[in-house]
Amino acid sequence: MSTSNTPSTSETDNLTDIGFSFSQEYILDKSHFAETFDQSVVINNSPKRYLKAIAFIVAGFLMTQTDVSPYLAYFFIGLGAVEGLQVRFNRAWWLMRQLISKSANNPVTLTISEQGIHSKSAYIDHLLKWTDIVRGKETDQGFLLTTEKLKHYVSKRCLNDAAIAFVQQKLN
Repeated sequence: MSTSNTPSTSETDNLTDIGFSFSQEYILDKSHFAETFDQSVVINNSPKRYLKAIAFIVAGFLMTQTDVSPYLAYFFIGLGAVEGLQVRFNRAWWLMRQLISKSANNPVTLTISEQGIHSKSAYIDHLLKWTDIVRGKETDQGFLLTTEKLKHYVSKRCLNDAAIAFVQQKLN
C-alpha cells in the first residue's frame, strides 16, 4: 500500500440532474493524521494544563505518608508522570495512538454529494449530513466541520477544485 500524499484511485465529479458527486480514495497514513491534528487542535500553552498531573503526583506523595499500600501511592505518582508527559508531548501522543489504531495505513473512500460527506473503510461507514453541521471553518489545508458533539476534518489534498468549491458553497 502506498502512503503517498497523493490520492490513490480515480476521482469523479459530476454536476448532473441529481447534483454534485465526488469520490476519492486515500490512505490514513501518518501525514494525514499529522495534518488532522495540526489543523484541528488548538494548543493550550497555559500552565493550568498540568494541574491534573501535579494533583496525581502530590496525592501519591501524600499517600506515602499514610498507611495506604505503597504500590497505590507509586501508582498515583506514575500516573501523574504519564499525564504530564501526555500534556507535554500532546501531538506525538495523539499521533502514536492514531498510528496504532486498526484504521491506520488503510484506505478510506471519501464521497461528497448533496447528502453530505461519506467516509467508508473496512472499519467505518459514516455519513456526515450537511444538515448536521452546526459550524464549518475552512483552514489552510482543509475543512473543520463541527456537529453538536464532534469535530470532523476533511483534507483538501484529497479533493479536486470542484469538490473544494462545492464544500465551500455548502458551508456558506
